[in-house]
Amino acid sequence: MIKQILRDRNFQLAIILTILFFGTGIAFLFFGLVNYSWILFVLLPIALGVAIGAMPKTKYLIVGAVVTATLILLSMYIEGLSGLICIVMVLPIIVPLIFLGYVITNLIKRYRKIKDTNKLPVLLLPLVPFLIAAPLEHFIVKDKEAIIEVRTERVLNFTPEQVYDAIIAVDTLDAEKPFLMTLDLPVPVKCSVDKEQIGGTRTCYFKSGRLSYADFGSGTITEKITALQRGKVLKMDVTDYHLVGRNWLGFKEAIYYFEKAGDTGCKITRVTTYTSVLRPRIYWEPMERLGVQQEHEYVLNNLQKSLQQKFGHQ
Repeated sequence: MIKQILRDRNFQLAIILTILFFGTGIAFLFFGLVNYSWILFVLLPIALGVAIGAMPKTKYLIVGAVVTATLILLSMYIEGLSGLICIVMVLPIIVPLIFLGYVITNLIKRYRKIKDTNKLPVLLLPLVPFLIAAPLEHFIVKDKEAIIEVRTERVLNFTPEQVYDAIIAVDTLDAEKPFLMTLDLPVPVKCSVDKEQIGGTRTCYFKSGRLSYADFGSGTITEKITALQRGKVLKMDVTDYHLVGRNWLGFKEAIYYFEKAGDTGCKITRVTTYTSVLRPRIYWEPMERLGVQQEHEYVLNNLQKSLQQKFGHQ
């Protein structure tokens, strides 16, 4: 059965088309000819679906396209060009849109506006709008950065001064990981401060899911302290960052606020301000926020754990 499917000419052609369409999109990204926008995430997979729909009907055409697209994206992860979480986030967009393009073409064929074809030059015609629109948008519209602020609050049964001292520099972060960190969300390893004063530098080191804790080279975020008052506030501007496969995401500011809660407690508020060029925003922003919130959760889980180990349960 499987051998019969693999030998089917139309099935093979669907694989070739997927490689050509997605390979073009990836190449455009590497050469800076396309934005992370509707044209890449919406137009391209629909165009592929339209091309596949123009072929004579074979039961496994869509399966061949979807499996091939998934393997192409996974190969980017294996080569270290993209994180696994990025691939998981993009698949729910492209798979339905490939099917949508396929359905559109088949609806048109019902009215006999087009005929079945398996000629490769004809099947590549739906790629032409992408080839024109992608560089046109990139050089005329440019990437528009969205600026987003994410806040996370937690009440700890320790004084604001104790919480401040525990968060400004962290030798080792080791806490229960939220779900996305088990995929490939960057995991904070440690944070160090050269000078605890305004103008000082705080550097946070990250690892990916595939690397060991000893490998601090997998990512860094460098911050310049712009405001600090023990037990009150720690505010930093992000001056540099290196995280594998995430050049669509930027970081602007990191803030910790410390407020007294009750007689001996502290409400800590973690604020991250980041930028993103991903569109459509209606899809990407909730995903981005979830990722940032899970980073916050991990840091705060570690903070609570380290305070309990140092001072005991208060």
